[in-house]
Amino acid sequence: MTRIATIRNRADFVAANRGIRVARPGFVLLVNRDIVPSAEADLRFGVTVTKKIGNAVVRNRMKRRFRALLREALPASGMRGADHVLIGREGGVERDFATLRDELAVALTRAAEGKGDPPRRRASNFKPRK
Repeated sequence: MTRIATIRNRADFVAANRGIRVARPGFVLLVNRDIVPSAEADLRFGVTVTKKIGNAVVRNRMKRRFRALLREALPASGMRGADHVLIGREGGVERDFATLRDELAVALTRAAEGKGDPPRRRASNFKPRK
């Protein structure tokens, strides 16, 4: 049986951002393999939804749906000894649950194969300091 824990520290969420990124229409999946395995769980997950998505009711609904998806999919498809973070995207709360489940399965497969999306480009109005 796979033991799953929840990520609670900000540092762990920030560390996940250095891992593999797989973007889907409803969410972005971050998977960080470079962690020290904990004795409490085989893998961990976290969910984050920003205020850009909507009010508290919308954000909490999206987080509940994501937690349900992850608890269902991670025991079979999750990577052992890794942190998995789902970041909600605009329109993700309106997506059908079955569609989100399929997108998560594809995203977990891509992450396991190491086929993340390329790094995001910086905004065109960004000017580095001299």
